[in-house]
Amino acid sequence: MANMKNIDIAAQFRGLNGRNPGLWPIVPRLVCALLMAVFVVALGWYFYWSDQMDTLAQGAQQEETLRKEYQDKLQQAINLDALRQQKKQAEEYVATLEKQLPSKAEMDALLSDINQAGLGRGLQFELFKPGSQVVKDYYAEQPINIKVNGSYHDIGAFAGDIASLPRIVTLNNLNLVVGQGGALSLDAVAKTFRYLDRDEVDAQRKAAAKDKKGAKK
Repeated sequence: MANMKNIDIAAQFRGLNGRNPGLWPIVPRLVCALLMAVFVVALGWYFYWSDQMDTLAQGAQQEETLRKEYQDKLQQAINLDALRQQKKQAEEYVATLEKQLPSKAEMDALLSDINQAGLGRGLQFELFKPGSQVVKDYYAEQPINIKVNGSYHDIGAFAGDIASLPRIVTLNNLNLVVGQGGALSLDAVAKTFRYLDRDEVDAQRKAAAKDKKGAKK
């Protein structure tokens, strides 16, 4: 029975040349319609739908990017109060540090405080010589070469007094030598720092910009 059906279907494809497709048997017409549909779909995909799919993929990628940006901004908004508090704490910390740095007008008073700290402990100064300032971006470093003579206890107390000054002063390159009669001699470089005033900061920025411009040439 199956062989008879195969013979009938095959017979419907014979003698189609020259005949109007509308007069073809049902099976050839269905096959032709199916092939035509596949052809139309292929053309539509090639000339239209492929571009639409690319556009859709780009839109999906953009949506994912915008979604991520939204989540990041939402997280920042949630943490806004905490960030403001951290900023306030940082500003207070910077202000505290700035108070420990003398201004240009206060440097003479600070040098006098260092000298008085030694004299107050009974030390004898052989050398107290401020060196050349080293200017950085936002502050200046002032080295002071000192040499004092005294007892071990007094020199130690002097170092403690320097550390306790309200301004930042450090003792560097310490060299302690025993002199005649058991007296000690301390060679050191005291360093203090001051913040630059507005004019000095502007001058530093202009100099840096000039150097950068010269380097490009």
